[in-house]
Amino acid sequence: MRVLVACEESGVVRRAFRGRGHDAWSCDLLPARDGDPHHLQGDIFDSIRCDGPWELIIQHPPCQHIAVSGNRWHAGTWQRRQATEWTIDLWNAAVDHSRSGGRVCLENPVGLKIPGVKPQWIQPWQFGHPTTKKTGLWLHNLPPLEPTDIVQPTEHRVWKMSPGPDRARDRATTYLGIADAMATQWGKL
Repeated sequence: MRVLVACEESGVVRRAFRGRGHDAWSCDLLPARDGDPHHLQGDIFDSIRCDGPWELIIQHPPCQHIAVSGNRWHAGTWQRRQATEWTIDLWNAAVDHSRSGGRVCLENPVGLKIPGVKPQWIQPWQFGHPTTKKTGLWLHNLPPLEPTDIVQPTEHRVWKMSPGPDRARDRATTYLGIADAMATQWGKL
């Protein structure tokens, strides 16, 4: 399967799919954190339109202005409106690209609303990580992601992260158990 992982510089989801034999590529404005050559550095809209065709597009758009956790700073701001519009445009570009049977997943925390699309809500503790981080998956032509390893949540790792230059990046990195579930379950379609 040809897979594009949008807005991912960490490589976690790309590696999960490549490890199962798929032609998976990540794309981000930043270079790949792991230095892997299967990374397209540049505008995600160009990669959707020009580097395809893609059978599956998994999107991880920036969420700092959209998530409810930022309401204290971003509620009603132009940054929130702009980020929401950009994210919905990204969703629409991928769905439009997939009209011939392609599949799309957009991952984002609580806060984003895509008109006419209801998200599936998942937690890291459903995939073997004993922490909480309620995450929405907006799905197009994809079945819901099934939990793989339910464990007791014992920490709130994301909330307790220390301030620093990598905090936003580390908070946004996909948990390996979720990436493996995506590659295992959606890679069979």
